[in-house]
Formats: sequence, C-alpha cells, structure tokens
Amino acid sequence: MRAITISEPGGPEALVLADVPDPVPDAGEVLVEVAASAVNRADVLQRQGFYDPPPGASPYLGLECSGRIAELGPGVTGWSVGDEVCALLAGGGYAERVVVPIGQLLPVPKGVDLATAAALPEVAATVWSNVFQIAHLRPGETLLVHGGSSGIGTMAIQLGKAVGAQVAATAGGARKLAACRELGADLVVNYREQDFVAELGAKGADVILDVVGAKYLGRNVDALAVNGRLVIIGLQGGVKAELNLAKLLSKRGAVIATSLRARPLDEKTAIVAAVREHVWPLVEAGVVRPVVDRAFPLADAAGAHRLLESSEHIGKILLTV
Repeated sequence: MRAITISEPGGPEALVLADVPDPVPDAGEVLVEVAASAVNRADVLQRQGFYDPPPGASPYLGLECSGRIAELGPGVTGWSVGDEVCALLAGGGYAERVVVPIGQLLPVPKGVDLATAAALPEVAATVWSNVFQIAHLRPGETLLVHGGSSGIGTMAIQLGKAVGAQVAATAGGARKLAACRELGADLVVNYREQDFVAELGAKGADVILDVVGAKYLGRNVDALAVNGRLVIIGLQGGVKAELNLAKLLSKRGAVIATSLRARPLDEKTAIVAAVREHVWPLVEAGVVRPVVDRAFPLADAAGAHRLLESSEHIGKILLTV
C-alpha cells in the first residue's frame, strides 16, 4: 500500500508518499480501506520530530479516518466487511489502509458522506471527553472555547449549544468570528483586539476549553467563574507559566490537563462509545455538523500541512485517498 512517510523531521516537504507493507489486523481489530483522513496539530508535531507515536501504534501520521472495512481480525463480531466506518486512531490514517481496534470504530452517521466522516472522530472524542465527561458542562452554564474556528472549536461550539449552554468563542479576524456566530456562539471575541476576560464580564466562564496553554494560563484563571473548570488540551502558546494559586483558591477552580492519543484502549473505547451514544444522534439530526474547510489528495499532504500551519482554515482539513 501507499502511505505518507517522513523523510526526516522538518517542514511539510518532509512528507513523502511511499510504498510500505500492508498492515494486518490482529484479534479484536479490523482492516479499513481508507477513504479519507484529517489533519491535526499533533500531526505537525510528529512531522517535526516532537511527538512520537505511542508504543505499538502505526508509525505513520493520521489520528482519524473514514473508509470501508476490508478484513476482520480473529474473533471480531458486530462488524462486517464492507461496512462504512470512521475511526479514532493512535496513528496510521495517512495511508491507503489502516488497522483499527474495534473499540475505536464508529459507523458513518446517517446523512454524512464517507469522506466527510473523517472530520468527526478526533474532534467529537476530544470535545465530548473533555467538556462533558471531565468538566461536566451543564445546561445554563457558560463555555469559553479558545480557537473557536478550529476543528475542535467548531465542534465545541455546536455541542455546547446543543446541551443548552451559553457559548463564548475566541478567534482572529472577521471571517472566523462570523463562522463562530453562524455555528451558534453567543459571544465572539477577536483575540487580536479584545480581552476575553473583560468581554466575559464578572460572571466569567464555568468551563474553558483551551488549546493555547502557557500564554493564556493566568488570564484563563481570571476568566473562570466560581467553581469553574479550565481544561487544557493544547500547548500552542507554550508549556511553562506561573499560576496564582490564591486566585484559583478564591474561585474554587480546577485546572485539568488531558491528552487523548496515548490513553489506554479501554479508555478510548469508553469515549468512543459515549460519542456514539450522545454525539451521533445530534449529527444525524443535523443539530451538529462536521465543518470542513477543504480536502487535499493524500499525495499533497504537504499542502494540507501548510494550510493548517497558516491558520487560515475554518474547521477541518481532509486528506482523500
């Protein structure tokens, strides 16, 4: 089969389409013929040599995919060859075929085409696990989403509104702010010109979903409501910052940091099951939809990475096979 390999850690030009051995499904796994994958920030870090795959995972990039089941591993039940699926991966999505544990498989939601379904698994699993399973966002609370026009952000805005929360989102520029409003954000903040702490006002946010990290840590604590929960899932703004514990104590706040890729299989299985139960009905009803900026052919993975790094996109960037 063909897959995107990394000639040596570096820029987008390091991504090379090459012939590699076909993967073989083991017990409890299926082989998926990939229709599309999607590009994530973690892929950029792996390309640059800063984010190795977990032990036992595929060495190739790609944390999600859609496609059709081509082969069942020993002991697999409940799935059939030819089923249209999408999947959360620990790696390997930038390829023509990938092996997937059945606990990380999802049926393609009704009303979503096969390629577009590749835009759903990573963002749905990330947002549901962090905002709802960990931070316990409730109806009537306020959710602040940093990077509201990103793949994660577009899903978080929609799911927050779907459960009856008030949603605030930060983004840069009129086009991205308009996209956040169109998805349902009640308050949009241009982080280049406005202070999200001031815009939220004295009440603050009950839950903050943050992809920035160190740069925003102090201001995120300032923005927390009493009993607020800050969930950090990215480090685009650095890894080290000072934290005013007195302020955090005064708000009875919580700071939580999580990642998804390296979690054990049983935890991922539980998250994927929750996504199928809670998110998929919303997608099939049209309440929540995948947001795709554009698709690139697999051979032009470098172009897809350049677009992601430019931050000019809204929603997800796909790679089609």
